[in-house]
Amino acid sequence: MMNIKLLFFFLMLSMHIVSAKEYVVDEVLYAGPFDVQAPFIVDSLNVKGERYSGKALVKTPLSFHSIRQSNQSLKAGSDGFQFSGTDSPYALHLASFYLNAGRYTKGTLSVQGDGTFEVYVNDKLQTLSNGDVKLTLEPWQYEIVIKYLSKKGENSLLKISFQTDGESDIVVTIRPERKYELNDVFDGSRIQSASVSPNGKYVIVNMLETHPGGKQISYTHVIDKANGNIILFNDGSAKDMRWMPRSNRIYYTRNGMQGRELITLDPVTKAESTLSVNLPEGSFVFSPTEDFLLFTIREKGPEKDKDIQEILVPDDRQPGWRDRYFIHKYDLASGFLQRLTFGHTSTTLNDVSDDGRYILFSCREPFLAERPFTRASIYRIDLRTMQVDTIFKSEKFITRVQFSPDMKQLLVGGSGDAFNSVGLKIAEGQTSNTSDGQLFLYDLSGKKVTPLTKDFNPSVDRFIWNKYDKQIYLLAGDRDYVRLYSIDPVKGTIRNLAVPEDVLTGMSPASYASEMVCFGMSVSNSQRLYTLDLKKGNATCLLDLSKDILKDVRLGDVKDWNFVSSFGDTIYGRYYLPPTFDPAKQYPLIVNYYGGTTPTSRVLESRYPSHVYAGLGYIVYILQPSGATGFGQEFSARHVNAWGKQTAEEIIEGTQKFCAEHAFVNKEKVGCLGASYGGFMTMYLQTRTDIYAAAMSHAGISDITSYWGEGYWGYSYSALASADSYPWNARDLYVGQSPLFSADKINTPLLFLHGSADTNVPVGESIQMFTALKLLGKETALIQVEGENHHILHYDKRIKWNHTIYAWFAKWLKDQPEWWDTLYPKKNL
Repeated sequence: MMNIKLLFFFLMLSMHIVSAKEYVVDEVLYAGPFDVQAPFIVDSLNVKGERYSGKALVKTPLSFHSIRQSNQSLKAGSDGFQFSGTDSPYALHLASFYLNAGRYTKGTLSVQGDGTFEVYVNDKLQTLSNGDVKLTLEPWQYEIVIKYLSKKGENSLLKISFQTDGESDIVVTIRPERKYELNDVFDGSRIQSASVSPNGKYVIVNMLETHPGGKQISYTHVIDKANGNIILFNDGSAKDMRWMPRSNRIYYTRNGMQGRELITLDPVTKAESTLSVNLPEGSFVFSPTEDFLLFTIREKGPEKDKDIQEILVPDDRQPGWRDRYFIHKYDLASGFLQRLTFGHTSTTLNDVSDDGRYILFSCREPFLAERPFTRASIYRIDLRTMQVDTIFKSEKFITRVQFSPDMKQLLVGGSGDAFNSVGLKIAEGQTSNTSDGQLFLYDLSGKKVTPLTKDFNPSVDRFIWNKYDKQIYLLAGDRDYVRLYSIDPVKGTIRNLAVPEDVLTGMSPASYASEMVCFGMSVSNSQRLYTLDLKKGNATCLLDLSKDILKDVRLGDVKDWNFVSSFGDTIYGRYYLPPTFDPAKQYPLIVNYYGGTTPTSRVLESRYPSHVYAGLGYIVYILQPSGATGFGQEFSARHVNAWGKQTAEEIIEGTQKFCAEHAFVNKEKVGCLGASYGGFMTMYLQTRTDIYAAAMSHAGISDITSYWGEGYWGYSYSALASADSYPWNARDLYVGQSPLFSADKINTPLLFLHGSADTNVPVGESIQMFTALKLLGKETALIQVEGENHHILHYDKRIKWNHTIYAWFAKWLKDQPEWWDTLYPKKNL
């Protein structure tokens, strides 16, 4: 019996030895030597009662910048690395290398030798035990820096190695090249907004800089467009810098000796002047004539009882819903504040005429008897006479209006249903997807409505009617792109203005020049800011943030892949390859699809950054199934009253065809993920198929009825997704399409993630499906992110949230449970 036990012991020990591996470091980057002098000894003891030791010189501050810029390498000899000193009694040396972990790994970094040294991992000083430090490596790159103190006349030798505790995939290198990581998504500077001066010569760029750990700093650059030079920098003390409408000066507010002050600034001379003091609280815009401001001022509604609260309408659950907003005119010369609107319904400023005489404003009132559950009225006020004209009364499906430059027409944004569905282009029997944005012209004298984008497949997002060239400019979702277009309102022609980015997120045309600035990113680069000559159509890059964000980063290829579905439609998609892709190998696959009804766009940085997943060794396949906007109104209308019908079949079919066509995919190791409506889709898919080996739902909907009634926007989103369908008249939809009622059909290991404070999709949606699967004995896990809402925004929690997803897929798609078991060790409860 003893022999059997000993045999088993040695067998297990040998298995551990086989899986463990030692990586010997044989080359490092080197910087030095740096002579360091001992201090003059004033007293034999310091304030802590300690005697001076030359070894303390190793703590002399020394920037790691020199080692990161070094082109000098040092190779180990048979006895290790030899550090040559100088004639000085002491010298400091820096040596560095990288550990690139391909999987979650635990191990020991060993630094052995003579002398005194410190070890840093990603800039953090490590505590050594006999030269060893235990490391836990997630599958990222780790920079190891050794600061070594040599003493004249003594040996200066070091041996460096990394011993893993189990199976590993480690590359030891001195090259900084690495895969795309989470910190690349989170950290660094990003453009928040950009606007061009009225004369088109200068650009205000508002930036947000995020530091490791989550600290954020806002700042502003003013750039000379002619040469790209920064002519003005604001550290955030001047709040919300913007251009004056005509005079090419910047304005901003600050809190000064006389309350809230309005300051103007010449960007060239830097001369400041105070335009007004003791400004009212509230947001404001300048009139085009620059002699008055239009304020939107909040009036607090009746307070709720802290203990027992009456809820008046579904939206009354939302904080601040009872507050109302009204428009005021502030005369800059006199400081006189004239109230323009009053009542119990909020008023929203839409536009101001170029001569400053007229404003357009809207009122939006609840109308719960009919979708979309609100009605909008548009009014025009003559500010000279205070005469009010009603333009539209209780109109449905419109969002915003703007004056034409000649004041004879209005540009109206809305959905195809607006104006008695004059802009609708859907199939018989369909109901339109109201998030598919459309534009209309409204003739003020003849009251004629002309649809501008009825035959235009992209979904309109932002738009502006430019008074300089009389053209309409818009950003619109074209499939999984967001492009810049211009519309000739006379001819009705639409033109694509080529800017070399996949997804544009901001635009600003000059008021008195044929110039525009716009910014965006693409599938494999971060943000870039462009200037655009509107006459010539030339786009020039003015600011490239991606260059620094992706420094030393190696991305895999991204390729388009479309298929024709069994319904006869071309379903568009793309896939991401690992940066070290080998077509002779097989990789696990992760499938992603839209949430809400907006395509999963071609951006580098997203909630689920595909290049990060590719860097972790997955093929990522993203497809745009039926219901997504940007493919035409008929295609997007398939989202309505479907809740998985056809869309799920296309996702399953696309997954199967992608696997069949690509031999480098391991079809036995396919996962899927989605959030919100995409989380619903993840659950629903598992009730329809077993082709997925693992799945993840973040903030997903398991029961359409409970989401409809409990989410802050449940009933209003359902006005789109479940148009005219309710639990009492569409039981087949609310029960039949809810994944919860088919939980017994799920066999896929399913992870639920949810913010505990989610007001959009309440956390109960995940809890009840998790409960069902537990009762059914299915493989599942539920992770609540405490205090977070629909989106996980807290820096550290967002990292843990992402790591949870990565660890789940590593467990089920790579047969590597170590990361998950460390994050969520088994409890004997």
